[in-house]
Amino acid sequence: MSNPTVFAAAHPSIDLAQTRSLIPLKYMSQAHLDVLLENAQVHYLYPGQILWRRGAMDGRCYFLLFGELQLEGSEGELHFMKGRDTARPVAPCEPREYSVSASSDCALLSLDAEQMDKLLCWSQAADYLHTVIARQPDMDEDVDWMMQVLHSNLFFKVPPINVKKIFKHMQVRLVEPGERIIREGEVGDQCYFIKEGNAEVTRKRGESTEHLASIKAGRCFGEDALVNEAPRNASVTMTSKGVLMCLPKQDFYRLLKAPDVPWVTPQALTDLDADTVVVDVRSEEEYSAGHYPGAVNVPLHLLAIKARLLQPGVHYISYCDTGRRAEAATHFLREQGIRVKALLGSKQLFARSAQPALEVDANYVLRDGRAVPGH
Repeated sequence: MSNPTVFAAAHPSIDLAQTRSLIPLKYMSQAHLDVLLENAQVHYLYPGQILWRRGAMDGRCYFLLFGELQLEGSEGELHFMKGRDTARPVAPCEPREYSVSASSDCALLSLDAEQMDKLLCWSQAADYLHTVIARQPDMDEDVDWMMQVLHSNLFFKVPPINVKKIFKHMQVRLVEPGERIIREGEVGDQCYFIKEGNAEVTRKRGESTEHLASIKAGRCFGEDALVNEAPRNASVTMTSKGVLMCLPKQDFYRLLKAPDVPWVTPQALTDLDADTVVVDVRSEEEYSAGHYPGAVNVPLHLLAIKARLLQPGVHYISYCDTGRRAEAATHFLREQGIRVKALLGSKQLFARSAQPALEVDANYVLRDGRAVPGH
């Protein structure tokens, strides 16, 4: 069989606005989704062409945009998937548990699975912090710029559970018109976020100075200094009074280390006692498609709202499909005094061999901090 035809994500025959309906991409901010789509690919398959064979691994997550796929299991059993019937990834577990081929003309969107998971967790951790900040009347004026900072790709390398620490390391600097913040040729030692004011970016061209850009509130600059020791490649000068938030390089490096959270192995799920509740921190739609029996749903992006339903005297085990969102949720909940651990190896819950153990039609809610059947 010939390989599928692959195009860049911006290929005009695919409307990538459709990604806003895909799960879990619909729970990602536009800023994070835009970064993810920069490395997206669109694959075209014709009837009989193979997307992958069972056992394959490529580190990508595929969404069927249109057409029909045939999934063949290890014992020859066949399943069919139509683009209009599902918004979820195509058999995402790796190594691949099915051989997948096209039974009609198809188009699929593929994304780097690791990057998608990181950005999804980042986006939902930012949502959590947004809600926390918005609840504090004395911080009303800070919500917008703080969210702009969190949606800057400057911080995407920082573990999501460190989102609250970012602002503790930023220092306020009042600036005047004409003040040069960055000088071309110097080695940088910090980066800046414009909270208020405007600036211009210039570069030397022989004896003259070239204007490169005008930047205003909401923009980061000088971030190259946080990842390398290269000299500044341009100068930045304030064109108005303003307020800068400055982050020294060494503080940025400290942010790269995630705090430890306690983990438990899947064996802990088989030894549950009456005082332990399993918490699924994925989205409601992911939960509805299949969740651990008896687990309640407390999505990470709604954690700041739903955490009040948990009780300090109850033990909780959080999980997602990769462990990353569970790690973030565990950290945030433990900061609130909740006794919770994250599930290690949570991918095992969603392997084909474990599918019969997942519940689909049942759902559970929290009452007095414990799981009870929902209605």
